[in-house]
Amino acid sequence: MLNLFSFHSRRYWRRRLYPLLSVLLALGLVVGTPQVTQARSWFDLILQGVQIFQLSNVSDRQEVQLGKQINQQLVGQEIQLYRDREINRYINEIGQRLAKNSSRPDIPYTFQVVDGKNINAFATVGGFVYVYTGLIAAADNEAQLASVMAHETAHIAARHALGQMRQMAIARGVASAAGLDRNTAVGLGVELALRRPNSRQDEREADQLGIETLQKAGYAPMAAVEFMKKLMKTGGALPAFLSTHPATPERIEALEQAIPQDRAYAGDGLNNQAYRNKIRAVL
Repeated sequence: MLNLFSFHSRRYWRRRLYPLLSVLLALGLVVGTPQVTQARSWFDLILQGVQIFQLSNVSDRQEVQLGKQINQQLVGQEIQLYRDREINRYINEIGQRLAKNSSRPDIPYTFQVVDGKNINAFATVGGFVYVYTGLIAAADNEAQLASVMAHETAHIAARHALGQMRQMAIARGVASAAGLDRNTAVGLGVELALRRPNSRQDEREADQLGIETLQKAGYAPMAAVEFMKKLMKTGGALPAFLSTHPATPERIEALEQAIPQDRAYAGDGLNNQAYRNKIRAVL
């Protein structure tokens, strides 16, 4: 009887212990490397109520939440939003049309207009895209503007910012045994959004996915190439979204090869005057 009891007792504790060991193992996974030893233990972080992000395994819900926190800091401290209601409505309409036709349509996307003369746009994690008034004014038509917004949407679809945050966390040794705490993750996200270019591979992927999204959304894909060529001819420093590697001529060539010639100008958004009428407030 005693042996039978011991057998059942051991089985009972094994059933209880294995799930606990699994949780401890999951919490012990670093953002992707075992080399970080500086940070606080996962147990200390949990006791202090610190929210932890495992950047190698972030859920959609966690990513959107992180994006909201990054956005709060960006809007509160780094950028000034453009408040014209009609311009914001127009940009959001274009953005949502692209998001629905992206390779990742199942998260919410937020498109915001930044008050600034820079010909620029950027994206953060969780579906947040920022479009400068300078970019809106520089585009000749809606399809050209949509091509840049599609490119930024593609960065989100491919989770490029999360990959860069992970690399930065490893390089700087700011990950704990549990992962990356919320405040550190937000800080890295803000830095990436404003000051760190995407990699050569990320840009190529975003160009390809962006063109696919642009076409699926019903815009004329050749507008992307025409806008890049136009900006190269203006002289001076290239806009931030074009200044990263691969070099712009190489990107243009790759895009031209990706666009079917018989469909290059098939689609919406090529009416220059109609576009000017809609964006008159930023001109």
